[in-house]
Amino acid sequence: MTLNRRLFLSRSAQTATALGMAVWLPSSQAAAEAMSSKHVTFGSSLPLTGPLGASGKDHVMGIQAAFAAVNRAGGIHGRELRLITMDDAYQPAKSAENVQRMVAENSVMALVSQVGTPNTAALLPIIEKAGLPLVGPITGSGALRNPQLRNVFHIRPSYGEEVTRMVEQLVKMGLSNIAFVYLDNPFGKEVLAQGKAALAAAKLTASGEFALAFDGKNAAEVAQRVEDSRAGAVFLATTGSGVTDFVIALRNNMGSIPIVGLSVTYSDLPRLGKDKAQGLAMASIFPSFKSKKFALIREHQADMDAMGFDAPTGSAVESWINARVLIEGVRRAGRDLHRDKLRASLASIRGFEVGELVINFSSAAPYVGTLPVKLGVMGPDLTLRV
Repeated sequence: MTLNRRLFLSRSAQTATALGMAVWLPSSQAAAEAMSSKHVTFGSSLPLTGPLGASGKDHVMGIQAAFAAVNRAGGIHGRELRLITMDDAYQPAKSAENVQRMVAENSVMALVSQVGTPNTAALLPIIEKAGLPLVGPITGSGALRNPQLRNVFHIRPSYGEEVTRMVEQLVKMGLSNIAFVYLDNPFGKEVLAQGKAALAAAKLTASGEFALAFDGKNAAEVAQRVEDSRAGAVFLATTGSGVTDFVIALRNNMGSIPIVGLSVTYSDLPRLGKDKAQGLAMASIFPSFKSKKFALIREHQADMDAMGFDAPTGSAVESWINARVLIEGVRRAGRDLHRDKLRASLASIRGFEVGELVINFSSAAPYVGTLPVKLGVMGPDLTLRV
């Protein structure tokens, strides 16, 4: 029995202050030009309030930490890296409004870490028309990965890869009676369809499909329906604070049931606490932010410590990686920087190492980095063990 199986089955049986520092520019200053001889500015529209607000703030800290490390060393080609953030509260229309404003004001050279599948989809017509590169959108939607999108650079694997790998692992563990709990939105429905396809490949069908409201208002009801279905395991095609309410309710009802999610599923581990979080499984695509055995995490933490940042989730790690890839693109583009040149330099990235991760963008759009997907299980210290 593997470590993952033992952990999984045995369990089954400062932020506001940080956002005011150094390289962050509030939206009231967003009208400044994207670049001068002394600076270059990048943007991010992401949730700083609402159900994903805590995770969004951690994403900002990760970007800031990476930018600040470069700035302490003199910037890139003599230019300081700056960041504009605008709150979209995870509302696609607001994401589009924010980015349209950045484009109209010519205030950013590129975007980084746009959060959400519908939010990213809302931006695509804007960024493609403007030729505005977007690095590391926080979405694995296959619908957003197509050859027409020449300005989007995905770093994380697709949700299809994640759910297929996780379902395969559940089946190998003998957990074939699997129920799906999904967000009642395009993201959740896409992952649900991919999960059902993965089950079909194993000649199995789902024991139930239950829609969870994003705000978790029906969490107790859905937990009861899962219990009534007599599921042997639950796959969560979810993200946001609502899933925390559901996990708490399900643990109270069925403390022994195995629960597995996507890499974006558990965004509020502190509220779950050790009792409810230990033993939760998820797709692991980046090293756990608590795993100091990884050089990537040690370097990330050093950059965070230098800024006095303390991010309670793994979101800061992903956006720190995204920022490192963007930084590499800026370096390769040279001093005569413009959007087309930055897009071309990003597209040229092959074999770029960020600690133990190696980023290889495909040779043509859609540009997707190649990262493995593994099963991780939350240990008693809330460190994800792979």
